[in-house]
Amino acid sequence: MQPIPQKIAAELNLHPAQVERTIALFDDDNTLPFVARYRKEVTGGLDEEQLRQIKERLSALRKLAERRETILKTIAEQGKLTPELQSKIEAAETMQALEDLYLPYRPKRRTRATIARERGLAPLAQAILSRQNESGVDVAALAADFLSEDVPNPEAALAGARDIIAETVAEDADTRANIRGYTNATAYLAVSATKNAAEKDPRRIYEMYYDYREPLYLIPPHRLLAINRGERDGVLSVKLEVETDTAVGKIESRFITHKNGAFTEQLKLAVADAYKRLLAPSIEREVRQLHSAEADEHAINNFSVNLKNLLMQPPVKGKVTLGIDPGYRTGCKVAAVDATGKFIAGATIYPHPPKKQWTAAKEVLKKMMRQTGAEVLAIGNGTASRETEQLAAEVIKETGRGAYVMVSEAGASVYSASPLARQEFPDLDVSMRGAVSIARRLQDPLAELVKIDPKAIGVGLYQHDVNQKQLGETLDAVVESVVNSVGVDVNTASASLLSYVSGVSKRVANAIVAHRDAHGAFKNRRELKKVKGLGEKTYQQAIGFLKIPQSDNPLDNTFIHPESYPVVERLFAHLGVEGDEPDLPARINKLRRLPARDMAALAKKLDVGELTLRDILESLAKPGRDPRDDLPAPLLRADVLSLDDLQPGMVLKGTVRNVVDFGAFVDIGVKQDGLVHISQMADRFIENPHQVVSVGDVVQVRVLNVDAERGRIGLSMKDV
Repeated sequence: MQPIPQKIAAELNLHPAQVERTIALFDDDNTLPFVARYRKEVTGGLDEEQLRQIKERLSALRKLAERRETILKTIAEQGKLTPELQSKIEAAETMQALEDLYLPYRPKRRTRATIARERGLAPLAQAILSRQNESGVDVAALAADFLSEDVPNPEAALAGARDIIAETVAEDADTRANIRGYTNATAYLAVSATKNAAEKDPRRIYEMYYDYREPLYLIPPHRLLAINRGERDGVLSVKLEVETDTAVGKIESRFITHKNGAFTEQLKLAVADAYKRLLAPSIEREVRQLHSAEADEHAINNFSVNLKNLLMQPPVKGKVTLGIDPGYRTGCKVAAVDATGKFIAGATIYPHPPKKQWTAAKEVLKKMMRQTGAEVLAIGNGTASRETEQLAAEVIKETGRGAYVMVSEAGASVYSASPLARQEFPDLDVSMRGAVSIARRLQDPLAELVKIDPKAIGVGLYQHDVNQKQLGETLDAVVESVVNSVGVDVNTASASLLSYVSGVSKRVANAIVAHRDAHGAFKNRRELKKVKGLGEKTYQQAIGFLKIPQSDNPLDNTFIHPESYPVVERLFAHLGVEGDEPDLPARINKLRRLPARDMAALAKKLDVGELTLRDILESLAKPGRDPRDDLPAPLLRADVLSLDDLQPGMVLKGTVRNVVDFGAFVDIGVKQDGLVHISQMADRFIENPHQVVSVGDVVQVRVLNVDAERGRIGLSMKDV
């Protein structure tokens, strides 16, 4: 067996030594963000995605090795481990191949073959398999030698022998692999409506699949997930169609060596039974599960890309904001928060039916804007959002100031009813907490959205249908990646945000907040060592991502790790500066442009790795930099459109709300988001919408068509 580091290196096209050193770092409990940013010399500059691939493959291969050892031990204890079988097990490279080899030795319930063996028919089955080259044998007479009280006649004996042969065929590893491959490559997925479809699908959501057939390997992930959901909902009936004669012929070619032998007929009957009764149901189930798992993974990856882009949305800094949680019967909750996100004031207005206090609602908003100095209105995009948007547009027009932004409120209700929300706002009702969250989402999307289970944020398709454990782990990793790429102000961050910092557990995050509440703001990074439960290892992993803008040491507001502070001191000595000279950024940028040879020489002089030196120079050139500032700002609006205003050919600006396999949904300021189909995204062929757009992008689109009755808007990004 190839050692794990070498195997991973070959798969990922990396140097084995790189992989070995990286594995050693992970085995020493270093987190992925820490390794990616602060151990580049050790890994050879591997990026975060490469490190994640190494970590995932390492886990998978170690699980495979552990399972291999368990199987070898179990079969050996049964006294059935031959050198040939051991070699096959040791050579197996997938979990499926291992389980195929283990299948004949796995403890199982009593089967027809088990019963036949108990009746002494195993020798007859062996004779049928091994004496294929014989002809002229009286098969019935041979079977008569095995009669007993439980086996009353030769046909019963032959039937039992066929049961044993069928199980032997169905449990043969090579046969299973062959039939699995054939089924995977040739099967059609046939879908039809169930008898109760009309009752269970009154809106005919699944209508396109009521009579549907397509090769399984061609079905795109989003379509397969829709079919799976329809099947679970009892609307669709799904089966795999496989050419049975061809499949049986493949098995016969392996087990029947003589076409005209005395036992050929018995073997053919056994093989046909093996396929129909044992192999086909099992293999078809496995193949469907395989494709569903691949569809899950695709959907989860799509969700993770959208989530990352959403979390990386630029904050709207320094603006007092009114957050509005729209509603009809219970009214709209309005929360004013200051530039730091602190709750100032709240009100409930009733502009919509049944009360329809439109003018009074406008006056409340105007008064709150005057009293708080609010410049932006953040409107949740749920129920009554577009009607509330019209209200905001009128207020802005009449006051001559401000703008509004539609904000996704996905998960806001989850947050507002959570223990964290109750802790933050014990005196506010649930709806008002939701309005505060909507305002804060505009001010700092990352800081607010980390308080919500990532699965509840809703930037994907079928998030409730896919593997929930895998989805949760993937999305948590995305949040961790974003939080650590942005960095965290340790004096303002919530425990929820701190818990995603490299190496920081929820317990330690709460301890940091408790220490801050008890002793005041941290003056420098060193003071974090006083936090109860924050040990040396946690400090090492986390401290580079925890920033203190007001620190007495300016380096505490950078991504430079304290372990590299001596390097910075040597660098400043080399430059002959103290660190606060006005021309320092220009001199640092000059160093960043040094030729590779000179950079290597400087790194050697400063006794630091070249990759680390480059990171230090980048941090010194842009201290306190927020990578989100380089991205497009949210689209602020002052007016509003209705569906009736839209005409084909109109060119508008909009915000990408969701990106899926078949296109992107864009908020253009009307009640429904419009769809830019993948075919309308560019003048060239694109395989994936993510090649063109991301969640949060502000794009220019042209209206193609409007279906007012169904609330559908077709958009194009071509020729705009």
